[in-house]
Order: sequence, then C-alpha cells, then structure tokens
Amino acid sequence: MRFGLIIRGQYPLGDDMRVRLREDLDAAKRAEELGYDVIAKGSHYSSYPFQYIQQIPYLCQVALVAPKLRLCPGVVLLPLHSPLHVAEELASLDVMCDGKLIFGAGIGYREVEFNACGTTQKQSGPRFEECLTAVKRLWSEDFVTMEASYFKLDHANCTVMPVQKPMPPVWIGANANVGIRRAARMADAWFINPHNKIDTIAQQMEVYKRALDDCGKPFPAELPMAREAFVARSREEAIRLAKPSLEAKYKAYKDWGQDKVMPTGDAFNLDFEDLMNDRFLFGSPNEVVEQILVLKRRFGINTLILGIHWVGMPASLAMEQMQLIAEEVFPAVRSA
Repeated sequence: MRFGLIIRGQYPLGDDMRVRLREDLDAAKRAEELGYDVIAKGSHYSSYPFQYIQQIPYLCQVALVAPKLRLCPGVVLLPLHSPLHVAEELASLDVMCDGKLIFGAGIGYREVEFNACGTTQKQSGPRFEECLTAVKRLWSEDFVTMEASYFKLDHANCTVMPVQKPMPPVWIGANANVGIRRAARMADAWFINPHNKIDTIAQQMEVYKRALDDCGKPFPAELPMAREAFVARSREEAIRLAKPSLEAKYKAYKDWGQDKVMPTGDAFNLDFEDLMNDRFLFGSPNEVVEQILVLKRRFGINTLILGIHWVGMPASLAMEQMQLIAEEVFPAVRSA
C-alpha cells in the first residue's frame, strides 16, 4: 500500500498566500521525510470563497524541495486547456521531478470555469477525449497533425518530452459511469474520487471492471483512491477537530454543484455525520486502519491519497495528522 497527500491549498479570503504557500511546501517536505509516496494538487479556477495556488506552479516547487516524491496534478481539467499547452507543461514537470509525474486528468463540472474558457459542460466529454488523445500523441510522435473540434495541430511537436517512456501513467478522475468507462478505455487507472460513498463505489467498480473487460485490458496494477481522513484518540474527537474545516469545504462544493454530477442517491445536502458516514476515514488509529483495509480488500486499492488539511485548519494540526498517520496507520496497514 502506497500513501500520498492531496494538498488542496484552499484558504480564506484575506489570508497571506505567501505564508500559506510556505506552509504547503513545508507539508510536502515533511511528507517526504515521513515516507509518503505522492503529493497531489487539485485545480479550480474562480474558486470563490477560497484563494488557491494553482497546481503546476506548486508542484514545480515541490519537485525542488521534496525530490523523492511522485507528483500528481490531480486533476488537470482537460476540456479547459489546449493539448499542446498540457503536453509541454507536464513533460517539463516530469523532467523537473526526474520522471516521477502521474498525469491526473479530469473533466470538471463548474459552469463558471467552462464559460470562462469558452466551452460548455455538454462539450466537455468530447473535448476531454480529443485533448487526452492529442497529449498522448504529442508525447509519442515526433510531429502530430490532428484537427479536432477546438484545436488544430499542424505538424506540431512537443518541445520537451517526458522522462518516463512511453509516457507518465494516466489516472482519470471520474464521478459518473460514463467517466469511469472512459477511464477504463483511455487511462492506466481510474482515480477514485474522495467523496462517493462505499456502496456507490461498489456499484461503480463493477462498471469499471466490465469496461476493462470490454476493452480487453487487465485490472490495473496500481489502483488509486483519494479520501478525506482524520485520526484522533477517538472517532468523536476526530469529528470535533475536523468538522469546522471539512464542513466548510463541502458546503462550498455543494454551492459549486459538485454533487449534481454524482450518481443518483449520493449528495452533499446532509448533516455532517450523515455526510461523513461511509465516505471519510475518521476515528482512532485502529479504526482508520480497519477502514483502509476494507478499501484494499473490497476494491483492490493500493495507492491511497489522503486529504487531511481543509479550509481554516491550522497548519500545525495538519502536520500533526501527517505524523500520526505515518507512525500509527502506515505500519499497521502494511503489516496486515
């Protein structure tokens, strides 16, 4: 079992982002020291009510301060970008981290982002597939000629190639069944999201397995999942400490409309304890170990990307979480 951290980097308006960036880089350095394997960084634009350092600039700095870590932009919202831009930026990042990049890709769901980038949610599926196809070609061919719905490559080349050959592993994050089928068809792995309930994931795992069979592909050697986590002396203590920050985060996600693209019957308009049940990894170290083992045994998860730092939470508390999880959860999971 490999473990990683997702650095959301979402902070209240008015915070000094120079200070917050230093804290997020300190978190990456500490993660490397504690034996974490991956640092992931999400992406949103126009992210009111939060401030937000973008993923590629942050991960470029992580490559310098924590060079042993794998880096995952989790996820690049491909329908918002041109493929040549994505291919060259991510290839550059793979060079910077000496071939430890994971290409996390996603479709997005926010109208404010689609509108600002000249597209719509309806167009996002075809644009995603066109962009990903083009990026793969730019990484594997000397010159690419390809005309798509929103770009034209005319004997274009990628001016720097990834270190990893033929290319970095591709993880597609997906909420809906159509996206999960796309992950089976176009990616090395489905990057399972942090907020669907266990029963929902069980249903979707069957969709994923059938889609892999349809494509003639084996179950992936590395199956990643993101999950919110908080460890304390008891489940009640974990809820008390994490609730203010995590509740604010998921209220914003509800306002942004994220649960509208989730499967029927799964939503965020719930009391906090109902929201977290079968969704987040909360409790004592032993309880969280057992929750992780359920994910591993039931679904085959072997890379777990943990979210432990949310809006308004002191950096010191997040650092304590990182250490507690590394010292008390990692060894117990691996020995089991």
